[in-house]
Amino acid sequence: MTTRKTERILNLTICLLVSGRFVSKGQIREAVEAYHGLSDAAFERTFERDKDELRALGVPIEVGSFEALFDDEPGYRIRPSEFELPPIDLTAEEAAVVGVAARVWQHASVAESTMSAIAKLRAAGIEPDTSQLASLEPSVQAQEPAFEPLWNAVLQRIRMSFTYRNGAKRTLEPWGLTSTKGRWYVIGRDIDRNGTRMFKLSRISDLPKRVSKPGAYQVPDDLDLRSLARSLAPAEPTASAVVAIRSGKAPALARRAEPIEAAAAGVELPGGFAVFRVGYTEVGSLAEEIARYAADVVVVQPIELRQAVIDQLTAVVGTVREAEVVR
Repeated sequence: MTTRKTERILNLTICLLVSGRFVSKGQIREAVEAYHGLSDAAFERTFERDKDELRALGVPIEVGSFEALFDDEPGYRIRPSEFELPPIDLTAEEAAVVGVAARVWQHASVAESTMSAIAKLRAAGIEPDTSQLASLEPSVQAQEPAFEPLWNAVLQRIRMSFTYRNGAKRTLEPWGLTSTKGRWYVIGRDIDRNGTRMFKLSRISDLPKRVSKPGAYQVPDDLDLRSLARSLAPAEPTASAVVAIRSGKAPALARRAEPIEAAAAGVELPGGFAVFRVGYTEVGSLAEEIARYAADVVVVQPIELRQAVIDQLTAVVGTVREAEVVR
């Protein structure tokens, strides 16, 4: 996305977010500087593309009447309650990085074109709620190499192939991208499973590849990306396990686990290990994750989880031995 396009879409988002009411196309065209100078036809095309791109990102643009007493032309707005992310817990190091980013945002949020848009909203009789600008502050997260190819695939309706988590190849018709709790997800129709699925971008282990021409599929007309993401999100943990993790290893597992005293767990461990309690919903899923860390993670309890990890590691050993015999 070019810098000019990014600025235009950002200012459109600001215009719809801070207005507090429905804003007509004419008011939007006047407020967003990048729409100035466009012919009527070019504005219509550009505005429609910009709305489609924001919705593909999961930004909920609502259409309705901006005059409550009259059946007039439709207006547009973004409800802050539906746009903003839930609270995110940060470590001290992450908080420091976000602090730097916030200082950068303070400069960006008073950029000339943004302030111009806000002034024009006021001139049109719409008093903007500038406190909502805070919800547009940049989120600091790991770079996601899969984001750009999937984003382009969403816009062009291109089927994509990628490797997910344990090496499984997946083919997806991506419908949209959404961010939840600081993590990016892609949602669409999983061709291999013939169903709707949500994939965490950080778990895609290679660069997604195109496997179709543009326009290969249709996105459901009634798609509500945010609601669908909530319905596909993993269930809250229903059980907990006690695991020992070698220092500096298995960071993803340790990050979401709660440190506990080894004495409280009733276990003696070799040096370099710390004990954690981690929640889970399915034994098989957690066992699969732990098995990937091999000797760096030891299951203390429950017994069924420890046995499931042993079974997975035993299966891996058997596969390796079979391969050696074939050679």
